[in-house]
Amino acid sequence: MKHLAAFLLGLLISASALAVDPLPFRDAAEEARFRTLTAELRCVMCQNQSLADSNAPIAHDLRKQVLELMHQGMSDEEIKAFLTERYTEFVLYKPPMRGHTLLIWLGPIAVLLAGAVFVVALVKKRASRFDAAAQPSVENDGDEW
Repeated sequence: MKHLAAFLLGLLISASALAVDPLPFRDAAEEARFRTLTAELRCVMCQNQSLADSNAPIAHDLRKQVLELMHQGMSDEEIKAFLTERYTEFVLYKPPMRGHTLLIWLGPIAVLLAGAVFVVALVKKRASRFDAAAQPSVENDGDEW
């Protein structure tokens, strides 16, 4: 019985240590703004998850920091600028279109166009081979049927 009680107490303590403290929102509007903003920001550790979806410790810290900045009266753009200054534009899921981000925005289109040109050239090359092979030869060897 002692062992069971000790086990349950240990389980309770470890569960409470793993529980995440809910963030103190002032109202539902602030919570909605927070959720929208953290969905637009990338976790700097996970790289493929938003700040809202990540379970990484740094994401938890950044969510707290975002809420603190909101409580200080900063706008969404000011918060994004603050995080961009600290973590570069990588922290933004939709970086602004600038000279150094053109590759991010235009790269996929360029790859798609290059692939389309390659496929069209390949199809034309194979079609010309097929046409050449399908043409009957005009040689007359004198044998008739």
